[in-house]
Amino acid sequence: ARPEPAQVAAPGPPRVSVGGGDLDELLSAARSVRASDVHITSERPAQMRVTGYLQPLTDALSHEAVEKLLLPLLGRNQTQLDELGYADFSLDLPRAGRMRVNVNRHRMGLKGCFRLVSPHPPTFEELGLPEDLMRITNQHQGLVVIAGPNGSGKTTTLGALVDWFNTNKAIHIITVEDPVEIVHPVKKAVISQREVGSHTKSFAAALKGSLREDPDVLAIGELRDRDTVEMALSAAETGHLVLATMSTPSGAKTIDRLIELFPPDDQAQVRATMAGALKFVVSQRLVPTLDGGMTAAVEMITGNIPLWKLIRDNKLYQLPSLLQRGRAYGMLRVEDTLSDLVRKKRISMEVAMANADDPRGLEGASRAPAQGSDAEAPPVRPPMQSDTDLRERLGGGLKNLFRRKDD
Repeated sequence: ARPEPAQVAAPGPPRVSVGGGDLDELLSAARSVRASDVHITSERPAQMRVTGYLQPLTDALSHEAVEKLLLPLLGRNQTQLDELGYADFSLDLPRAGRMRVNVNRHRMGLKGCFRLVSPHPPTFEELGLPEDLMRITNQHQGLVVIAGPNGSGKTTTLGALVDWFNTNKAIHIITVEDPVEIVHPVKKAVISQREVGSHTKSFAAALKGSLREDPDVLAIGELRDRDTVEMALSAAETGHLVLATMSTPSGAKTIDRLIELFPPDDQAQVRATMAGALKFVVSQRLVPTLDGGMTAAVEMITGNIPLWKLIRDNKLYQLPSLLQRGRAYGMLRVEDTLSDLVRKKRISMEVAMANADDPRGLEGASRAPAQGSDAEAPPVRPPMQSDTDLRERLGGGLKNLFRRKDD
């Protein structure tokens, strides 16, 4: 484990001492089989998500057992749970490491969802991201949006970008997150990480204050509302590089959503502003790899005169056509990324075809395996492991963990 320098301006999530190491053991076991998430729900077994599938990790947990696990985690977040019915926060455990946590109330009682976070800032090489994305690091100002559905690795990609600037540039970086997930140690840059609810009231308020602090790079955990987008565009226009994520399924939908957050009377002005400020929209989705992991398939829209003209003239319906010939403008279709992953033998042809927007656009992967071929086509996802197999991989020690006691 890397020691965290005292200068890192990140929140200190509660450190929980769990009797017998139960919660820490459960989450650590899930991390050992590369699970991305763990769900703990009353009257159900704890479940972990491995290569996209939920699989049981324990026997059924009683209402009392779940409350005993989750309530001690809340601390100051108890107020948010009482007022809103849910609480979002970050958490560190001795063995399981860092994670993002959501605790909420539902019909059966309490539920906890744990997103397991990388123990150190990821790099482009570790994530296997396309080299084309490195062009983002040449930018000094403008807006870069990392888009994708929930669970597609947007925050991880954003973390890799922040880490690159932190490692290579003597600049000032400010991040605004809800909550802080990846803690960035002090390297070459001066970096401050702020958490909504702990250090600032909102994304927009943090951005407004940050502009008075001589930042070079602003990283925004999510563009959720009009005020945040307005501040992000203002920062991008005034000489700052703004990196942000957005929960949208494609590049075109991302640009549409950014504009639609504003009233109709303001949208023409927003288009004009965006038609100079927008530098890249990276849209990604996670696909299963042949070795049982997951990797990102990426679409990259590059800000240039043809794109800006489509935005300004409200003709984004022509964006697919621009992407088709976009290689000349430095753009990437998701089919380009999938084809490259097939060539590198990281994913199967079937996976590529299942995840392409237009399978006909796959280079070298557009044909299904011939009938009667001796080679069996790899599955779209690695086969779901049985409960028994997983318990054996985890050392057999979890079978009786949190076993429900009948009174």
